[in-house]
Amino acid sequence: METYCREHVVAELDCCVAFDVNAHSAPNMGFEGLKNMETVVFDFNAYSTANLCLNGQHGLKNMESDVVKQVVDNDPSPHMDHMDQSSMVFFTLKHLKVGNSIPIYFRKKDSSGSPRLLPRDEAESIAFSSEELPNLLRFFAFSEDSPQAKAMENTLQECETESIKGEVKYCATSLESMLDFASSVFGPDVGFKIVATEHRTESDTLFQNYTVLETPEEIPAPAIVSCHTKPYPYSVLYCHSQVTENRVFKVSLGGENGDRVTAVAVCHMDTSQWNRNHVSFRVLGIEPGTLPVCHFFPADNFVLVPDT
Repeated sequence: METYCREHVVAELDCCVAFDVNAHSAPNMGFEGLKNMETVVFDFNAYSTANLCLNGQHGLKNMESDVVKQVVDNDPSPHMDHMDQSSMVFFTLKHLKVGNSIPIYFRKKDSSGSPRLLPRDEAESIAFSSEELPNLLRFFAFSEDSPQAKAMENTLQECETESIKGEVKYCATSLESMLDFASSVFGPDVGFKIVATEHRTESDTLFQNYTVLETPEEIPAPAIVSCHTKPYPYSVLYCHSQVTENRVFKVSLGGENGDRVTAVAVCHMDTSQWNRNHVSFRVLGIEPGTLPVCHFFPADNFVLVPDT
């Protein structure tokens, strides 16, 4: 069962996170360091677009990156008119009805330029802790006041923050560690599969109103693992699972400009333990524990569910 899970998830992950599970190192993509990245505003909610150049003996050597242009406001105004567009991914169950219109921001990334999930041995050879951040910045040749340094610091802090009650989480830096975490949640003999958002049409539009075109398909899942890409010089997946009830849906959406998206959405039925400053409560205008909070997943994030 473990082999089946690995092969099945690896095949499905190709549409979400770029990696080469059969290679011992990521492909040589060039020799201009990430330090040369010209950044308008670094997207702290999106993953780094660094490409890795690895050496089997000496580990990470060089990286190059695209320009990151998305503006992210980590402290959006509670007023909807001033809410940052990138926060517009939340909704409630009542919105999941055919014909309803929902304003949604879908972050879009070109997976061909995305960082690779490292093999476990290479990932474990690189320190991954806030305590080692000064050394890591020297290793990656980032200045302490650079946006890349801030992004790394935020990712490390988020990974090290204690889980809320009823949640387990893990930051995976390799494919193997992600699969191990999923197996610890589902059980060693339980198969699982990946569910991810698919864009059916090509478009550069990030934010628009979408109409629910069909009755949403609920995916039975007694337990789920949600994984989110985080900004870092190599691929880091923030994966977590809650013991409280969650519901997973596939939703067929039509955008105002003709876009078609089969979106994955997760509804968290119990938010009583969430921080009341969580952005979802500001977007929806509700309090913790009052209503289920649902959110759509961008195409580079995904959900693992038991394959029953």
